[in-house]
Amino acid sequence: QVQLVESGGGVVQPGGSLTLSCAAAGSIFRIDAMGWYRQAPGKQRELVATIISGGRYNYADAVKGRFTISRDSAKNTVYLQMNRLKPEDTAVYYCNARLFTVATMSRGDYWGQGTQVTVSS
Repeated sequence: QVQLVESGGGVVQPGGSLTLSCAAAGSIFRIDAMGWYRQAPGKQRELVATIISGGRYNYADAVKGRFTISRDSAKNTVYLQMNRLKPEDTAVYYCNARLFTVATMSRGDYWGQGTQVTVSS
């Protein structure tokens, strides 16, 4: 059993900052990648940023230069530092982990429950 627990969402004014965190817990053998996706009302879920073991990063064009993803491998935790937030960043943010479990030794995608980020004056 694997769980991803997110925290850090909230309401912030345009230009402000927020930091999201996501901790993966359970019978994890290896994590290959962790990342963040978001879904705004009426829109499809989209990639925000991912970090792949080995140090490869991937950012959506809309957040490049404003958001920074980082990972603490020892804690199985991924962070998303969001600066210069805009109203269009308003969405539910979901944590994702691509990992192997001890039980199955097969790789799968796991998702957090989502955390709301609202950027509004």
